[in-house]
Amino acid sequence: MQKHIEKIRVLFESLPYIRKFYNKTIVIKYGGSAMVEDALKKGFAQDVVLMKYVGINPVIVHGGGPQIAKLLSRLGKESRFVKGIRVTDEETMDIVEMVLGGKINNEIVGLINHYGGKAVGLSGKDAGFIKAKRIRIKGEEMGFAGDIESINPRVIKTLEESNFIPVIAPIGADEKGLSYNINADTVAGKVAGAIAAEKLILLTDVPGVLDRDKKLISMLSISEARSLIRKHVITEGMIPKVKCCADAVANGVNSAHIIDGRIEHAVLLEVFTDAGVGTVIKIKR
Repeated sequence: MQKHIEKIRVLFESLPYIRKFYNKTIVIKYGGSAMVEDALKKGFAQDVVLMKYVGINPVIVHGGGPQIAKLLSRLGKESRFVKGIRVTDEETMDIVEMVLGGKINNEIVGLINHYGGKAVGLSGKDAGFIKAKRIRIKGEEMGFAGDIESINPRVIKTLEESNFIPVIAPIGADEKGLSYNINADTVAGKVAGAIAAEKLILLTDVPGVLDRDKKLISMLSISEARSLIRKHVITEGMIPKVKCCADAVANGVNSAHIIDGRIEHAVLLEVFTDAGVGTVIKIKR
């Protein structure tokens, strides 16, 4: 009997958070170990389905860098990054579309549906969802690495109104129909801003943003986050993550979170507890 009472207590403890986030949208960037380890993949799908059933609207943007790198290596191609962005030639772009838009997207959709959700896979190329352009980094030829020119929020709103869970592959297209590989963190941040999401959550393989002594920073303002980038405290692959979080908050998202996806049910811990996990970037009041 005591075990059943404890379950009821947990339900009641989650009630304030369900009330707070009911009918709100939370954009989740899904990547890292949470996309690779079976137990974490299962837990993530269950988290997303539970959120939907209690009236929260999850929107998933997934990465796939390790899977792309693995296939490129098998084909004898080296992965190269500039400021955390993958250099993408024409052959690499074909592989990116095959891995992100095909294999990974289908797997995530299938897993969410298996646990009772109604997920729909799409890329930025569908219905003109993400209009992309070639990314420019001084002195570097980035190929088909893309940046975002605009996002059509109506695509997501239409799916939400029909009770679907969008699962987005971070690929966009320009006016000529050329495909571009866009950093998934960037896509998640821009989508969150475009649809006025309540939260942006990035799943990573680190505890969050770390200071020079490798200690977790639990909260940052937009200016503090950008300052840490300028001072080279935040480096390499964490740069686009922090930038997209800061930009999302500047564009109206209430809070952005960088959390450790290696923790089981990390998304629910972030949404349904006061303490949360990882680093939150928000406007300090």
